[in-house]
Amino acid sequence: MVDQSRAFPREVSFLNESLVSETPQSIAEGSAQFRSQVGHISRHSGAFFAGTIFTVGLSYIFKVYLARVLGAEALGIYALGMTLVGFLGIFNSFGLSQSALRFVAAYQASGKFKELHALLWGGAGVLLIANALLAGVFLIFGKAIALHFYHAPALVKYLPWFALILLSGVLSGFYGKVLAGFRDIQIRTLIVNFIGSPLIMLLSVLLISAGMGLRGYLIAQILGAVVVGSLLIAAVWRFTPKAARLFAQSSISPERQVWSFSAAMLGVAFLEFLIGQVDKVALGFYRGPRAVGIYSVAAAFVVYVPIVLNSINQIFAPTIVDLHARGDHALLRRLFQSLTKWTVGLTMPLALVVIVFARPLMRIFGADFELGWPILIIGTLGQLVNCGVGSVGYLLLMSGHEKRLIRVQMFMALCMIVASAVLVPLWGIYGAALAAASTNIGINLWNLLEVRKALGILPYNRSYWSLTLPISSTLALVLVLKRMSYAFRHDWLAIGVTLLLAYLIFPAVFLAISGLDADDRLIASALRSRLRGALGPWGGNV
Repeated sequence: MVDQSRAFPREVSFLNESLVSETPQSIAEGSAQFRSQVGHISRHSGAFFAGTIFTVGLSYIFKVYLARVLGAEALGIYALGMTLVGFLGIFNSFGLSQSALRFVAAYQASGKFKELHALLWGGAGVLLIANALLAGVFLIFGKAIALHFYHAPALVKYLPWFALILLSGVLSGFYGKVLAGFRDIQIRTLIVNFIGSPLIMLLSVLLISAGMGLRGYLIAQILGAVVVGSLLIAAVWRFTPKAARLFAQSSISPERQVWSFSAAMLGVAFLEFLIGQVDKVALGFYRGPRAVGIYSVAAAFVVYVPIVLNSINQIFAPTIVDLHARGDHALLRRLFQSLTKWTVGLTMPLALVVIVFARPLMRIFGADFELGWPILIIGTLGQLVNCGVGSVGYLLLMSGHEKRLIRVQMFMALCMIVASAVLVPLWGIYGAALAAASTNIGINLWNLLEVRKALGILPYNRSYWSLTLPISSTLALVLVLKRMSYAFRHDWLAIGVTLLLAYLIFPAVFLAISGLDADDRLIASALRSRLRGALGPWGGNV
């Protein structure tokens, strides 16, 4: 348990001293460090963002295809099967994936190649053996759960394929986090987003078109996971220092402190599963696979609303470890405030379009899915709070305050279970959405309070008021275009045009009214550099 009475005054005192003792030289050095960190974060988070946008675009079209070809019933069976995979997936990595994110960088910096070797290769061996056993457990108990809890006998024949999904995906998840620990998100994004996702979609279309239905979709995911895992292992091998590739005297498993942190991460993963899946479980129990299918499509769309925050978190997480270890809390606070402000600004146009165009968005998936439009509104409101508090969860996790995070999640997981048990029987899919959104809001606000207590920092300053008029202007534009959407004749065209104009009007109003402060200009400069690099010879005028 963290000693709050000691940690809080020490952190706040350090911050106050840093503010009082700033000199022109220290300010210049701080700006240089801020510029360096922003450049690194923007480069890798930009790559992750581009990969996510690419995957989102393809996934949206692909989900429309699945919804129309497989139908709500089959998608509901798939969602129920994935709840079982997700539950065992809590245990299949034993928390080693999150440990890799933290310890790979630490071992590399300190030259502990023996320990790094044990984590990278001995840890993978442990995961493979353990997951073979878990797959057997899955097959033994999965049938009873499908028949007697979900009341979905159609799920039983697909259980072996779900077991293979569990087994084939473990190394992909582990080595993906290892690459993040090496602070390289670009290669992971290339493999996972630009190679893995299209490959799975292509294989799915081919196998489904061959008459294999849901089974073809599952086989495609297994084959895709094998390819992605192999490519990630090759990439990790290239990044691994030669001294850590082959180590004759290495332990066969990671050291004790890794397992200790992994145990805490296992608890976090279990609580995240409860929070993330209990709504679907409750729907499966009370309302059946069709309701789960409709809800899962809407919920999957809501997951992409915090795409900017997720992109930043991929590289900001190891940055937190570095800055906290060096005691540079002033720079950490400065980054936290600036990145959160940009997260809100870059998320708001997307969120407003999703809320205002919720019904047309769901109608694209087919008539059966249109009634799920309130889920988009409820879920997006919850995600706006998530983006509005910034990377609070990772700040606790990567600064050694994981016990605070676990305490928050334990209580909120209980709230999620109670809320789902009460609201789902009353309001079905809408009750599930309310339970999930309220839990999401509660977690993030509580984590924000814990960050304030533990680190003495908050993401807010006066510059946030400058977002008010751009948000209001963007909302007015979206509402006007919604009323005129009939002129576009196609829902997808109206939504696409509105989203594009929203992302044009928001920065235009912001720059015209408020302008950029010093830190904003550094971030904008880094983003322009990334954009110029991405556009190549066409980026000269950006």
